Amino acid sequence: MTTLLVAAALLVSPAIEQRQPVSLFNGRDLAGWTMDVPELDAKPDGPKPFIVRDGVLVSLGSPGGHLITERAFENYRLEIDYRFSKTPGNCGVLVHASRPRRLYGMFPQSIEVQMQSGDAGDFWCIGEDIQVPDMEARRGPKANWGVDGDKARRIRNLTDGSEKPVGEWNSMAIECRADTVKVWVNGTLVNDGFGATAQRGKIALQAEGSEVEFRRIELRPL
Repeated sequence: MTTLLVAAALLVSPAIEQRQPVSLFNGRDLAGWTMDVPELDAKPDGPKPFIVRDGVLVSLGSPGGHLITERAFENYRLEIDYRFSKTPGNCGVLVHASRPRRLYGMFPQSIEVQMQSGDAGDFWCIGEDIQVPDMEARRGPKANWGVDGDKARRIRNLTDGSEKPVGEWNSMAIECRADTVKVWVNGTLVNDGFGATAQRGKIALQAEGSEVEFRRIELRPL
């Protein structure tokens, strides 16, 4: 009996281990991430838009670019605590990121989960696509849909008003399972997509004009 129990434990333990949450930010430095900032191509010693300050990861907003995980992921729940510490602004989390600078020589191919003040939880399609219920109501006329350039790449969220005032911490959860992507902001379901054209990729944070602080970035495999 003891041998059987030990054998069973050995079989179960790896699955349990795999589902333990993993912190993607260690509070000290940017280990596990790479920075892609086009402006630094010509000036590699120029100012960096991502820093660690007082144990918090900060996107300074400029110069524009992305902080991208070294690893790719699939089937996970990503939980992030973030805030615009000074003024309302723009930022985003990109899931299933792959080809760098796919759009406008800046944005990697991905599905963006918007963090812009007032619009948290919108989807933006960047070389990848996703569907939601009531697509035309939330994306506009079908003839305008697309994943490049000035096509209708934005898919509006289900509800606004879920964000906290500037200076307060928000929690965002993004669940990527197979071809679905669900988003919660402060516990409210704000988007629920399906039929995603990518199911695996890296995770990226944006520097897009506004200072944003991140104090927790935690991933739990599903």
